[in-house]
Amino acid sequence: MIWGILGNKNNSWKILLRDCFLHQEEDSEEEPKLKYERLSNGMTEILQNDAASCMTVHDKVEVMIHHPQGHFRVSSGLIYITFVSFQFLALGTHFGKVFLLDIQGNITQKFEISSVKINQISLDESGEHVGICSEDGKVQVFGLYTREGFHENFDCPIKVVALHPQFTRSNYKQFVTGGNKLLLYERNWLNRWKTSVLHEGEGTITNIKWRANLIAWANNVGVKIYDISTKQRITNVLRDNVSLRPDMYPCSLCWKDNTTLIVGWGSSIKICAVKERNPTEMRDLPSRYVEIVSAFETEFFICGLAPLADQLVTLFFVKENSDQMDEELCARPRLDIIQPLPESCEEISSDALTVRNFQDNECRDYRLEHSEGESLFYIISPKDIVVAKERDQDDHIDWLVQKKKYEEALMAAEISFKNIKRHDVQKIGMDYINHLVDTGDYDSALKQRKCLSPSYLPRGDLRLRPAIYEMILHEFLKTDYEGFATLIREWPGDLYNNMAIVQAVTDHLKRDPTNSTLLTTLAELYTYDQRYDRALEIYLRLRHKDVYQLIHKHDLFSSIEDKIVLLMDFDKEKAVDMLLDNEDKISVNKVVEELADRPELLHVYLHKLFKRDHHKGQKYHERQIGLYAEYDRPNLLPFLRDSTHCPLEKALEICQQRNFVEETVFLLSRMGNCRRALQMIMEELADVDKAIEFAKDQDDAELWDDLISYSIDKPPFITGLLNNIGTHVDPILLIRRIKEGMEIPNLRDSLVKILHDYNLQILLREGCKKILVADSLSLLQKMHRTQMRGVRVDEENICESCHTSILPSDMAKTFNVVVFHCRHMFHKECLPSSGTIPGLQFCNICSAKRRGPGSGILEMKK
Repeated sequence: MIWGILGNKNNSWKILLRDCFLHQEEDSEEEPKLKYERLSNGMTEILQNDAASCMTVHDKVEVMIHHPQGHFRVSSGLIYITFVSFQFLALGTHFGKVFLLDIQGNITQKFEISSVKINQISLDESGEHVGICSEDGKVQVFGLYTREGFHENFDCPIKVVALHPQFTRSNYKQFVTGGNKLLLYERNWLNRWKTSVLHEGEGTITNIKWRANLIAWANNVGVKIYDISTKQRITNVLRDNVSLRPDMYPCSLCWKDNTTLIVGWGSSIKICAVKERNPTEMRDLPSRYVEIVSAFETEFFICGLAPLADQLVTLFFVKENSDQMDEELCARPRLDIIQPLPESCEEISSDALTVRNFQDNECRDYRLEHSEGESLFYIISPKDIVVAKERDQDDHIDWLVQKKKYEEALMAAEISFKNIKRHDVQKIGMDYINHLVDTGDYDSALKQRKCLSPSYLPRGDLRLRPAIYEMILHEFLKTDYEGFATLIREWPGDLYNNMAIVQAVTDHLKRDPTNSTLLTTLAELYTYDQRYDRALEIYLRLRHKDVYQLIHKHDLFSSIEDKIVLLMDFDKEKAVDMLLDNEDKISVNKVVEELADRPELLHVYLHKLFKRDHHKGQKYHERQIGLYAEYDRPNLLPFLRDSTHCPLEKALEICQQRNFVEETVFLLSRMGNCRRALQMIMEELADVDKAIEFAKDQDDAELWDDLISYSIDKPPFITGLLNNIGTHVDPILLIRRIKEGMEIPNLRDSLVKILHDYNLQILLREGCKKILVADSLSLLQKMHRTQMRGVRVDEENICESCHTSILPSDMAKTFNVVVFHCRHMFHKECLPSSGTIPGLQFCNICSAKRRGPGSGILEMKK
């Protein structure tokens, strides 16, 4: 049997998750320590088509300093410092892609790096630069906001890359790569990369971790640490189990802090502390040395390590014996929390995780990454990524409630009421009471009820007598109107005598008739009693937001026919939408009749009606002209354009009375009086651009002539015409009519534009001509090739004139056959004479239809 979580008696825990991450016993009394969830959203799509090869987690923390009053005063001594964390993930795949994702698994960026496996991704502390290496020897270091950086191809696979933690700062442009040697790259003041070999000759380098000034790396022999500040190698930690292949069981490295390195290899774990050497002992030795403060063996093979306070989170690769065959199978990986001791460790918890395809994974396929800022642990496998997180107080209360430990859950909620988010002390207390009642412990339930608010009295299947609820309501009605209203909203109406409570509220309203809380509560009581008309009157009086919901829910449209003005005064937009949505219940004619004395409200209704359907209210369009002119002139012109039912003469009369020039111009043009419309634009608006646009829309040569005549003595108008007339009227007509000596602003620019437009037209014509000639030639050549093809003639073909076989029965005799390009065939003797042109013959059938292709022939003689 596989246990989801195993642990010691003091702090052990088990958990069963819905998505089957863990396996456990249902009746376990041990509370879990971590909770799990799969990373989904964009991550799911990635892993369906690809496989994860590596991932790194970044905690980007920004420090925001601000004064409470918006400015700094040293003397005030009060400054707020806010830390804002922006976490993101960088995932590498077996198909050479790198994805940036948020912590929910949504893809934010994608990079196509290679066509083979991505081996390692490294981010600096700022999260602005990334280093990537792949199995084909590619190494790229670049900024996430710019691709400028280092790009190199090596002749051997590069297994790992690590950026200087402060890579963004100009003084620390350094990174290291690991393949068959450890190379340090530094950018000098000439902006060139300098390469240094830090180590080689001990096999492939499989892991590198850079923290502050210390670089730790692992090769086939062991783990080394290099001090970049003193340029000295300070230790060599040999690996214990040399029988394990380092490529199948790679070394796991993790810095707990700037001086503590955790090494996991095979089944052994070592915690190494980097210390300063006493100056008197230095001689030729490095200034630092490493002391192994803890070393112990584990039961399984280590895939990853991460610190959790003074404990360790370890990811193990597990093999188990098969029951049917004498061989080991890959089992579910385990995530353990252990407490390191100098020569051993104490297991705090252990989870067996059901990741996808765990049966096919090897030790090297798993990785463990962690987020220091939020204590998140990411278990990475090729087809699955699981996130482990410490359980909070809400999770603790969930577990207690699930185990029916209500008293402990209530105590925990009361102690941590400021920190819990999903639970409420009163709700837990009510669940506790229900539990006590269910178990028959009524005395304890009664004692517990005294600690709860009346809103948590039983109101389900188990109820008190109605008189008790009424007594509580009367008490609240005397002392607390708001509390009374809350109880009425929360309690079902069948808990008490509704009419008795209505009468009590009515009595109180006689003493305080304008109390909105009591009026609202009375409306709710009427609603429960299905006296909707009384409730509607109160809601309208109070202008309550629920009035429209009440009308819709209980179909009260017949009750509001005489209250349309009140509804419109309350909220015009909602009222109009409701009336238009229910035209079958309240007709347009009825609404117009009710709003006849409120033209401003009538306009709002008819305007929305017109927007929905231009034809429904067509008989009111004449009336709407005056309404638009009075209350909504900006929408008058669009209304005149879209309406096909408003009388133009009436509209013109109203617009002329109110001196609405733009609307009058539109109506004149629509009625065919374009000259008068143009004259109004020129005289009333004095806007040459609108006049030109109007003339373009009408496309009338006489109108252009009128426009030129009116503008000929106005230099600014001439400039406008010169700039816009070229594509519609020959500019020469305008230029010839300009008086000699007239000063025209920007004349040169206007003439240059005319010439430019003319050249453009010439170029367009030449281009079109070239295209036309090329197409004609192409089609002619195609027709020629088609007509030059041979035509099959056999005994199945017949003469179109005599309708006998085109070929004689005796092929030895001489015969003549004429085949036209239209594929009609004739005996030569069956064709009529050639006519006026000797030797030229036509297909009788196609000539009758006036089809040109029959004019040519193919003649076959034998």
